[in-house]
Amino acid sequence: MKKIGIVICNYNKEQEVLECIQCVLESKFTDFDLYVVDNGSTDHSVERIREKYANEVTLLVNEENLGGSGGFNAGLRVVYDKGYPYVMCVDNDAMLDEGVVGNLYQFLETHEEAGMAGAKVYHLEAPDYVQQFGQKIDFQNFCTQVHYFNAPEDGTMPEFLYVDSVAACSLMVRRGVIDRIGLMPEENFLYWDDTEWCYLCNRAGWKVASVGSAKALHAMGAKKELVNTFPTYYAWRNWIVFFAKYTREEELERMAECFLSALFEHVYEGLHTGNQNRMKTVMLAYDDAIHGVMGKAGENRIFDLDFNVVPYQKLLEGKKKIYIEENGYIATADRIQEMASRFGYDIIWTEKKEEDSETISICESIFKIKDLSRERVYVDISDCILATEEDVLSVKNYPYCKRSFVFAQKPVFLEGIRRFRGKS
Repeated sequence: MKKIGIVICNYNKEQEVLECIQCVLESKFTDFDLYVVDNGSTDHSVERIREKYANEVTLLVNEENLGGSGGFNAGLRVVYDKGYPYVMCVDNDAMLDEGVVGNLYQFLETHEEAGMAGAKVYHLEAPDYVQQFGQKIDFQNFCTQVHYFNAPEDGTMPEFLYVDSVAACSLMVRRGVIDRIGLMPEENFLYWDDTEWCYLCNRAGWKVASVGSAKALHAMGAKKELVNTFPTYYAWRNWIVFFAKYTREEELERMAECFLSALFEHVYEGLHTGNQNRMKTVMLAYDDAIHGVMGKAGENRIFDLDFNVVPYQKLLEGKKKIYIEENGYIATADRIQEMASRFGYDIIWTEKKEEDSETISICESIFKIKDLSRERVYVDISDCILATEEDVLSVKNYPYCKRSFVFAQKPVFLEGIRRFRGKS
């Protein structure tokens, strides 16, 4: 019997999964068996894995996409039943250093207090910068905070950190932990499953470690919307459900106010910009969360991305010379210039304010702006624009509308999560 059963979960990433498999097979530590779960891919993943690695991996093929947690669990059940002392999860787009498997194994072998150990993850696009060195679950602000996010690797960071959670993109787990807390929370389908799994590990008395000598590369943007609101639904629903399940009773009202404030921001921004599909997905995710609707998203939850270009057309039309005051929001500045190019507007972009140039000032949120004189235009990172008298009215009404929304929804939210907690 080998020491470790490693599971790679793949869905529609035929090239990435081949590279991932190769990285694992090139590990210095070799006392493992490798299993690949194909999660109902519709590309050529299955054929290509069989062609190249038929003799080196055990391929398990799901008939449908069971989500990240369901896909991993399909493999974890197999390796657990076979009796491996350790199991390991690897994302199909994670690139593991040759020392990752061995270093995680050695860490768990020499630190009996640790039940889980994850790699220190670097940006695939910028390998000298940290993407995640573990996470803190923040019950004060009801979110997670990543340790050393975007920090340059300068050799001064700790050898390891005991943390609240690590990413499942490269995570090793003791068999005894699974004996106690079970496999990944499969009802999540996608997102927050690894966070909850680690939380349960800590709560059961083991520590969770992020190990600096185990280095992995991973692409950012897994939760980024590309064509539809698919990632938005699962991120919001499971985020709400996690804190609904584990927040202390005396903190529930404050938690409700925090989430309802965030929900309101999406609703109000969607109404202001005319980009309403994300708003609809977020509200439906909230509704499913407080009613305990988990698993794969039901019908009419995921929508194509919509983007209303009219406000940008009105903003940029007829302009000859513009100075963009970026204020650190470079991506938004680039988007404004791209819009002008798309519309065919011949605008001169100045590097500083000039007498005959108009200023667009970029901010985090126009609804926090106190300057309502309209002497300058504000654009925020959610594409809300403060330029017209109607925009000014929208900003003025924001605080009252927010109070009304939170006041009206708070008893609904609290009743839902208390009912949810009573069943779980």
